[in-house]
Amino acid sequence: MAGTTHTVTNQAPPLAQYDVFGADRALVEAVERHLAPDVLDEGRSELSGLGRTAGSAQVQEWGVLANENPPRLRTHDRYGHRIDEVDFHPSWHRLLGKGVSAGLTAAWGRPGGHVRRAAAFVVWTQVEAGNGCPLSMTHAAVPALRADPALAAEWEPRLTSTIYDRALRPPGQKPGALFGMGMTEKQGGSDVRANTTAARPLAEDGAYELTGHKWFCSAPMSDAFLVLAQAPGGLTCFLVPRVLEDGTRNVFLIQRLKDKLGNRSNASAEVEFAGTWARRVGEEGRGVRTIIGMVAATRLDCVLGSAGLMRQAVAQAVHHCAYREAFGGKLVDKPLMRNVLADLALESEAATTLALRLAAAYDDGGEQERALLRIAVPAAKYWVTKRCAPLAVEASECLGGNGYVEESGMPRLVRESPLNSVWEGAGNVQALDVLRALRREPAALDAYLREVGRARGADHRLDAAIKDLLTELADLEGVEGRARRLTERLALVLQGSLLVRYAPPEVADAFCAARLGGDGGAAFGTLPHTLDLASVVERARPVS
Repeated sequence: MAGTTHTVTNQAPPLAQYDVFGADRALVEAVERHLAPDVLDEGRSELSGLGRTAGSAQVQEWGVLANENPPRLRTHDRYGHRIDEVDFHPSWHRLLGKGVSAGLTAAWGRPGGHVRRAAAFVVWTQVEAGNGCPLSMTHAAVPALRADPALAAEWEPRLTSTIYDRALRPPGQKPGALFGMGMTEKQGGSDVRANTTAARPLAEDGAYELTGHKWFCSAPMSDAFLVLAQAPGGLTCFLVPRVLEDGTRNVFLIQRLKDKLGNRSNASAEVEFAGTWARRVGEEGRGVRTIIGMVAATRLDCVLGSAGLMRQAVAQAVHHCAYREAFGGKLVDKPLMRNVLADLALESEAATTLALRLAAAYDDGGEQERALLRIAVPAAKYWVTKRCAPLAVEASECLGGNGYVEESGMPRLVRESPLNSVWEGAGNVQALDVLRALRREPAALDAYLREVGRARGADHRLDAAIKDLLTELADLEGVEGRARRLTERLALVLQGSLLVRYAPPEVADAFCAARLGGDGGAAFGTLPHTLDLASVVERARPVS
């Protein structure tokens, strides 16, 4: 019969028209755990609304289009005027507008604001990760700007606005604004003290003129940027607006856009300052201390973003295997595939649980919670972001050859997966930051040990891991060569403690066995076969 060879059978339907938030049990439970009762119902309602938006076929198509049509640099207009603008596909603006309206820049000062925003960031990353960059930097600029109360009073209402205004015009005329950041330079990278961009004071109080070049400046169409430059008093933080209050364009010369492995929808640029007007933020010579609050917040967003990517990869893999049949049954019911899916699900849930716990520490704001963040954020940033890439690759393999085809969406996840490990300080930078906290801030280690100690006695493998960690922490001589190992153990023990306290027994048991007890291999899918892996996989299935 003609056409019978084109009858489609044994293919999973698209994972669409579902609530991305409500289908993620680990995320829902974390929100319920960390939000106060008086804001819980409102928070769940907001997140379910965003989850349904994220799960819609239309919004998923926006994510595809934004990446298939990357930004394009226009240095000059048709008449030869220098304009330094970046054109984006309309889908980019739709996604960014939805992110702003959903409160992804509006956590500060809102009850439960950081937990609500963190969960929303995990959800929205699963649609399209590139627009998370300007959303993250805008959110993270607030603590840095608070070093100057006058600047904070002027800019914070714009940054926390839920109105997206893409026009380049004076910030005072806009109902909402976005921020970017420019710290690294060619000769220094993460070693920002090697920066050579110069800042010359002007007659106007707090105003400077910048001259130099930034190697990475993300989201170059933002309304303003926090940058580091060498002032007479040393490395200093500055606010650089794109448009001055009189309506003229500031000198912000975009040299080129980076051709990146992933994150294709988002523009990352090299920019030149040549007599660029800037406003000092904080004191001269204290630039790193001023901007560190922004860096810490964006590092947590790297954790959240990776958790979102991991969740989407696992959701796609489990969804596919729940429908696909091979060798006489559903793939999800095959013992070996079930082991792989369960192992992936463990990694995803551990990342989500840790990320939301850190967001809750921001909401608490107490001294002990701030101390915990000092050591837990770089440790989590190191470990979670590094686990994202192998997880994405393994999840794509669960789809077989289909997972290597662009239409599946998995290649985009794979290309995106290494990025958060590089941004805001690569792995070695995070490990060294953990060492600094251990050496200089005893309260940070004390807060960490208090946190993991809350699960002592609940699992013998966790207890043994804590004991081993204490032994390693007792000797910090020559520790730099083993800083990665130590940072990994800090992150794993913290994840284990959280899962033992909060996750279902089958999840905590499997995690402690494989990640802390040594009963797992180097690849995913090597969990002990005697565990309740079916329940772990079913918990990860994206059914809302």
